[in-house]
Amino acid sequence: MYTVLGSTRNRTLRVIWTLEELGVPYNQIAGMPGSRDAKVYSKTGKVPALILDGEVFTDSIAIIYFLSDLHNGLTFPTGSLDRLRMDGHINFLLEEFDSLLWVAAKNSFINPPAHRVEAVKPVLKWEFERSLKRLEDRLQGDYLMGDTFTIADILATHCLNWAINAKFPEANTTLKNYAKRCRGRQAYKRALTDT
Repeated sequence: MYTVLGSTRNRTLRVIWTLEELGVPYNQIAGMPGSRDAKVYSKTGKVPALILDGEVFTDSIAIIYFLSDLHNGLTFPTGSLDRLRMDGHINFLLEEFDSLLWVAAKNSFINPPAHRVEAVKPVLKWEFERSLKRLEDRLQGDYLMGDTFTIADILATHCLNWAINAKFPEANTTLKNYAKRCRGRQAYKRALTDT
C-alpha cells in the first residue's frame, strides 16, 4: 500500500486525487511543507512525498505519472500519439501555470522577506492571463483529451484552484465550467475529505 505525506491544501492534492481516481488504497500522513512532521519522512520536508519500499519520492508530477503508468489509468500508452498530446498539455501547464504560481508563492510567503520581490507579481499575473486563452484552446471536449479524463486534467484543475487562492486573473466561463466539471468528479470529492 502506498503512503502519501502531505495535505490536500497543496500539491499533495494531485497525488491523492490520482489515487482516488485509480481506486488504489493508500495511507495519508498529514504534514505541511517544511514542517517537523514532514521532515520525519522527508529530510527536506518537501511534500507531497510518496513513500514506497522504504524510499521517499517527492515530485508530484513524477508521482502521478508513475501511478497512472503503473495502474494503467488516467493516461495513454508510452509511444502513442495520445501520450504525446497529453504530455504536451502537462508540459504546457507546468511552464505556463504552475511555474508562474510557484514564483508568485515564493515572492509572497515562501522566501524570507528580504528575498521577495513584490514587483514581479503583476508580470506573473499578466502572463497567466494570456495563458488562460491558450488553455481554453487546448480543450478537446469535456477534458483536455476529449472524453478521457487524465492526469493532465488533475494538474490543470489544481492550477486553476491555486490561481483562485492566489488572486490571479479569473478564468473565463469555458474554463470555469471545465474546472467545475473536474471538481464534480467523485474522486476529487473523496480526495478533499482527507487531510
